Amino acid sequence: MKKNDVKRQVAEAISACQEKKAEEITILELEKGSGAFTDYFVVCSGTNPRQIQAISDEVEERLKKNGMRPTHVEGYKQAEWVLLDYVDFVVHVFSEKSRRFYDLERLWKSAKRLELSDLARTRLRRAAARHHARKRA
Repeated sequence: MKKNDVKRQVAEAISACQEKKAEEITILELEKGSGAFTDYFVVCSGTNPRQIQAISDEVEERLKKNGMRPTHVEGYKQAEWVLLDYVDFVVHVFSEKSRRFYDLERLWKSAKRLELSDLARTRLRRAAARHHARKRA
């Protein structure tokens, strides 16, 4: 998948997390030489098992509309740490307690932290380039 397509899918996953009131949403861009098995982590928290499952469900629903299904899902029934693996990115939905315990942000501290606006900038630049190209034609 193209990098811009991946960024768009990650942004859609984040939007789904926001829709269900996920807390402390973090985007990590993993370095190529770090041994990482994916390009991005989306990490967020829910306050109870029902919300954690609702966040996970919303991510799956939104991405399914774009033709994407996770290759692997773990932890849904227990709803302490739900992992949705989309190959190029992984969504982690934690309970507050599990997030503090596993502390992925510390484990992957070499990863670049991104803001949602960092993902959107690529789309804005591409849209501006298309607009200018149309004007010239």
